Amino acid sequence: MQGTVDGFSYGLVTPLVAFLMACLGGALGLRCVTRSRTAPRVWRPGWLALGSVAIGSGIWTMHFIGMMGFTIEGTPIHYDRALTFASLAVGIVMVGTGIFIVGYRGASGTALFTGGTVTGLGVASMHYLGMAGMSLDGRLEYNTVVVAVSVAIAMAAATAALWAAGQVRGFLWSVGASLVMGLAVTGMHYTGMAALDVHVHGTTTPAAGEAAASLLGPLMVGPLAFLVLAGIVVAFDPLLVTGGSGAPPAERKPGIPAHSPAHHRPTRSRLRLRGPVEHRSGTPQRR
Repeated sequence: MQGTVDGFSYGLVTPLVAFLMACLGGALGLRCVTRSRTAPRVWRPGWLALGSVAIGSGIWTMHFIGMMGFTIEGTPIHYDRALTFASLAVGIVMVGTGIFIVGYRGASGTALFTGGTVTGLGVASMHYLGMAGMSLDGRLEYNTVVVAVSVAIAMAAATAALWAAGQVRGFLWSVGASLVMGLAVTGMHYTGMAALDVHVHGTTTPAAGEAAASLLGPLMVGPLAFLVLAGIVVAFDPLLVTGGSGAPPAERKPGIPAHSPAHHRPTRSRLRLRGPVEHRSGTPQRR
C-alpha cells in the first residue's frame, strides 16, 4: 500500500537547521578555495583539500539533519552504517575533484563547467547513496523526471557558487557564494525527496540497520567537529575573512636589474660636461 511520507515532522526546524549547516560548510569551503589562489603554490593543495572536506561535511550533515525530520507512516526507518559512511566519502571525493579542477584551472570556461558539474554530481551522489542506505518495511520508487531536475539544480547552483568564489572580491562575495551553495544543497535535497514514492508492505517484519537517533546523532559529531575546526582556521586567517587581493605576490626573478629612471641623469650630466663651453670672453674652454 502507499505510505504517507512526511519530510517535515518537526515543522520548519529541520529544514532551517539543515540549510544553515549547508551554508556553513559552503562558506568555509569556498573561502578556502579563494585562499588557495593567493597562497604559495606549495600550500594550495592543503587549502583545496580543507575546502573539499568542509563542503562535503556540510552537505552530508545537512542531508541527515533533514532526514531526522523524515518519517513514513506504518514503518520505522533504519539506516545501514556502511552505506551511510560511504555517502560521506563519496560526497567529499567528488566535491573535492570539482574543487581541485577549479582551484588549479581557474573559475572560468571549461574548467568552471567541469568543476561545477562534478561538484553538483557529488552533491547528488551523496544524497541518493544516503537514501539507498535507508532500510524500511517497504519499497522506494523515484520519479525519473524530478530526479533529473534535482541533479540539474545541484550542478547549476554548484557552478554558480564556484564562479562567485573564484572572483576573489571580498567577504560579501563569499557570503553570497555560500548562500547559493546552501540553496543548491537544500533545494536539491527536498526536490529529490519530492521525487520519492514509498510502497509499504504492511507486514510486521522489522527493518534491518540502526535507528536514526542511535546512528545519525553520533555519526554527525565528527563532521560537526571538523566544521568547528575549519571555522577556527578561517577566523584566524585575516585574508580569509577580509578577502585577498586576488593574486599572489609577484616573484622577483634573478638576473634582471631593477629599472630606475634616476640612472639616466648622470649620463646626461656627463654629456654636458664633455661639450665646449663658451665664456663671455669668447674663448672656448673645456671643464
